[in-house]
Amino acid sequence: MDITSILGVIIGAVLIVFVGIGTDKLGNFYDVDSLAIVLGGTIAAVIASYPFKRLSTLLKHTKILFQGKKYNIGELIDTLVEMAQLARQNGLLALEEKANEIDDLFFKQGIMLIVDATEPEEVRNLLESDVDAMLTRHEDCIGIYSMLEAKAPAFGMIGTLVGLVNMLKGMNLEGEGGAGDIGPAMAVALITTFYGCVFAHLIFSPIGNKLKVRNDEELLYKSIMIEGILAIQAGDNPKFLREKLVTFVSQKERQKLLDPDAVSKGKKGKDEE
Repeated sequence: MDITSILGVIIGAVLIVFVGIGTDKLGNFYDVDSLAIVLGGTIAAVIASYPFKRLSTLLKHTKILFQGKKYNIGELIDTLVEMAQLARQNGLLALEEKANEIDDLFFKQGIMLIVDATEPEEVRNLLESDVDAMLTRHEDCIGIYSMLEAKAPAFGMIGTLVGLVNMLKGMNLEGEGGAGDIGPAMAVALITTFYGCVFAHLIFSPIGNKLKVRNDEELLYKSIMIEGILAIQAGDNPKFLREKLVTFVSQKERQKLLDPDAVSKGKKGKDEE
């Protein structure tokens, strides 16, 4: 489980409240009308920009934010190498039974394509088209949070302008609404800008960035999968295949993926010491 999303929001809120505002002045920053303008206006702008079908996916993002790293690249490479060995020994048709054991529909589709002797170029085109469609869907979802990030400060400014206009219209230097009321009225007007900035940069922007991270993880996973499937079809040596696929990951992870037994022995030796 990935708790960094909620942890970051908590740390940011604590810093704002205890370091920036102060608990004794927290009441100065509470205004229902300002909150309604910022949140209500921002949500209204998003609703006006996207169909409900797309907006209905927002609830699913909560699971994505907290699910942690879903894709095990080491396990994927091991599976591809195992399939390469099986294909070299018994032919591509031997992979059909193995494909039926796979839960990932994208992976299963790729294996079945090479089992059916589909041309390599067509296999690549079909799988990459699937990935492109996935990226488009993800970009649409991330775009919603980019809009939320942009609109929250904008409606914060709108709320501030509304407050300033009302304050100036109500000024009466000879009676109520005189110079003594300018400070409190100005403070209320500025609270909407404060709300807009907090929601944009502490909530909406981090959610959008976390979804980008999850998108990049899935893209990397499927890219490795495509290259592995095509290498199996080409009859690549399993050892070479492993060395080829680990080039997709960082240098720090490569040694572990190339020789997992050596890493395990190294850790065991340190524990014994």
